[in-house]
Amino acid sequence: MSSKKGFTTTILHSDRLLKPEHGALHQPIHTAVTWGFDDVQGLVDVFQNKTKGYAYSRQGNPTVTALEHKVTQMEHGMASIGFSTGMAAISAMITALIKGGDHIIASSYLFGNSRSIMQTYMDMGIDIDFVDATSVDNIKAAYKATTLMVFVETIANPATQVADLEAIGEFCNEKGLIYVVDNTMTSPYLFQPVKVKASLIINSLTKYIGGHANALGGSITDTGLFDWTAYPNIAPILRESIKPAMQGMSQIRKRGLRDAGGTLAPEAAHSLSVGAETLALRLDRACSNAVALARFLENHPLVDKVYYPGLESHPQHELATKLFSRYGGLMSFALKESVDLFAFLNRLHLVIKSSNLGDTRTLAIPVAHTIFFELGAARRAEMGIPDSMIRLSVGIEDTDDLISDFTQALA
Repeated sequence: MSSKKGFTTTILHSDRLLKPEHGALHQPIHTAVTWGFDDVQGLVDVFQNKTKGYAYSRQGNPTVTALEHKVTQMEHGMASIGFSTGMAAISAMITALIKGGDHIIASSYLFGNSRSIMQTYMDMGIDIDFVDATSVDNIKAAYKATTLMVFVETIANPATQVADLEAIGEFCNEKGLIYVVDNTMTSPYLFQPVKVKASLIINSLTKYIGGHANALGGSITDTGLFDWTAYPNIAPILRESIKPAMQGMSQIRKRGLRDAGGTLAPEAAHSLSVGAETLALRLDRACSNAVALARFLENHPLVDKVYYPGLESHPQHELATKLFSRYGGLMSFALKESVDLFAFLNRLHLVIKSSNLGDTRTLAIPVAHTIFFELGAARRAEMGIPDSMIRLSVGIEDTDDLISDFTQALA
């Protein structure tokens, strides 16, 4: 399909243009675990990367391949790999590309589970520094001779700090570092990290891309901008058998997916692929709702603070305006001390008390008591997370109904 086609048009017709059997408009669900070959040479050629094909579903499946193709198109990348979850994608990437003694610079505002897996890798001998990624100066100050990777998120969850994405990209390009951008909170509809020279893009497909809370999935996309020939940790056998541009992804697929086993199931891949077709429509509505709700809450006397990049009061509002086409559906707010947090949440009738993000329905969760509880009070304070913070994943309900629900709950 021509690159001139719009975002939704491209996604909508992605499967059809791959010509599934019988004229199907979607890639069918292939549940096969293994594939047979009439000629054993065909099986050998697939194993030795001489031809494309499928041998065992742990590392590749036609239904998952169709979704990977769709994600690559959305991110304007070179290639993508699907995983069982977003966390599986992050784990696979580090497992495949980083060794003990190597250094990673990561945002200090990483989502709790991302921070937790980083701590696990630190316990295994990988050197990781966490810095405030809202300024490239902090990335530069943490740089060492052993630094191989910088890992940031577009918009932090839950306090919505926005990373200095463009400047960090320039620095990583200058130093030859793998620049990893987790695009989950913005999705490729609101932001494409290839524009800030990202090397690898992470997406939790469970969230906005799938959009309906009915399937788990994650992905890694290679933008094609990183020079893998200069990267020290590529296995010699891949240097010999894989073309340079694909060496990083081949190593991630083999060591991170095949060996670690975070395989995306074909049924989930199909649900995520169909859900992706309405990404733009859903996010346009969610973003509009989020702006309206953020302005309502910012002006309410019982609300202490609102965290949303679309507000002029947000510290990185100008940066977010420059980077993103809209400000996203994630927001948080803190109540005044006089308000009983749990009682308020229980008074919400339309909004669902839930831990997910990117659903069509608006979801609310008390942050300090749940998703960031394990970090402890000191670490939450460093991340700017007060005990009264509520995170919202704003859905596609009618705006007036959402505001009415918050009005009655705060009354």
